[in-house]
Amino acid sequence: MKSSAGEQEESQIQHEAAEGSMLSGAMSLASQPSLRSLPSLGVHDLNTSPSFHRCIATLRGNSSSSYVSALAVDGDSLYIASSDGRIRLWALDSARRSREDHQQDDTCSSTTVADTGSSVKSLLATGNGGLLLSSHHDGKIRAWRAGSSRRDGTRQFILRAVLPTAVDRLRTCLLPWSYVEIRRHRRCTWVHHVDAVTALAVSPDGALLYSASWDRSLKVWRLPDFRCVESIAAAHDDAINALAVSPDGRVYTGSADKKIKAWTRGGPGQKKHALVGTMERHRSAVNALALGANGKVLYSGACDRSVVVWESADGDVGGRMEATGTLRGHAKAILCLAATGELVCSGSADRTVRVWRRGPENAYTCLAVMESHGAAVKSLALVYGRDDVSSCSSEGASALVCSGTLDGDVKIWSVFIPCLLPGSS
Repeated sequence: MKSSAGEQEESQIQHEAAEGSMLSGAMSLASQPSLRSLPSLGVHDLNTSPSFHRCIATLRGNSSSSYVSALAVDGDSLYIASSDGRIRLWALDSARRSREDHQQDDTCSSTTVADTGSSVKSLLATGNGGLLLSSHHDGKIRAWRAGSSRRDGTRQFILRAVLPTAVDRLRTCLLPWSYVEIRRHRRCTWVHHVDAVTALAVSPDGALLYSASWDRSLKVWRLPDFRCVESIAAAHDDAINALAVSPDGRVYTGSADKKIKAWTRGGPGQKKHALVGTMERHRSAVNALALGANGKVLYSGACDRSVVVWESADGDVGGRMEATGTLRGHAKAILCLAATGELVCSGSADRTVRVWRRGPENAYTCLAVMESHGAAVKSLALVYGRDDVSSCSSEGASALVCSGTLDGDVKIWSVFIPCLLPGSS
């Protein structure tokens, strides 16, 4: 079933055609009025030393007809997925050397490790034996494993599986009850996504893979055999754009229907997921989700230009989230988020990236605004590498922020994270 958002893919982005962009109708670049019902959480004076950021490396796009659709980090490797179906590898060590030399490298090169044959929508590096997962516009999920090393030291990735697998397709096609109606006079088995797969996430124990799609469904796959074990056919009323899984196993989905939903498995022995909460604050399509503070804080970004902050409700053993405020500053739709620890990054159609830090009493400081992008920022990755914000020196620490845009460029930024000084609480 082609979702209403999926059918509008090209029409929604005509105003970005000059930048060679292609986005879904669900994830529109069009901005909506900002939220007014929630207090702004920034900017708060935390008595910190001045922040500092700079671009240390840029990987130029080599095609005017494709954009950077997803980024994923695995150790010192940055994987870059594009709308032309290619997955490239960029070693982060080169960017770190540029930072140490206080120089910007504009001559970076990447290596193509996989040509998937379909536009990539999301990318997930599991860290499990070199397993790399990609989801696609054709409704498929592809699993890759690193193969033998090439002359340049990089590895070509080998396609291990395409989901749903042939085994899944065979076992379901023989059972009449396995078929569901996807549009008038057309039926398909329940293991198939019938529209673009927009988001992937893995359970904390690595045993389950979750996938969300413009077809409004949420599917659960068993690892490592990639068997589809569950499908929630109408998880939302419109296309699903984002997915996040907390350390306690709670699954969050964000949709073009303006809602965020929380799902969890039942008690002991229960295999199916149930809806345990619906969160409604945004006035427009939810484009991105990210979890921070060890899963205690959920961030959601939408076309209303705001990042809503959701905190665990006090005394709620069920893990219910409540909206506590918004992070404002972007002039256009929020397209992507990345978070780890007390840091969260937001990328926008206004061509900027903002880096925020959660401080005492849940107050937020905007540490940096990166403004030199040539197009809307579609994807983000937040990397600490050898540095750790939680173990600051006397002055602070640094982090790497990777940003991919609709003109095909990828930039790596070094961001100084100042430590909280005495008296800041």
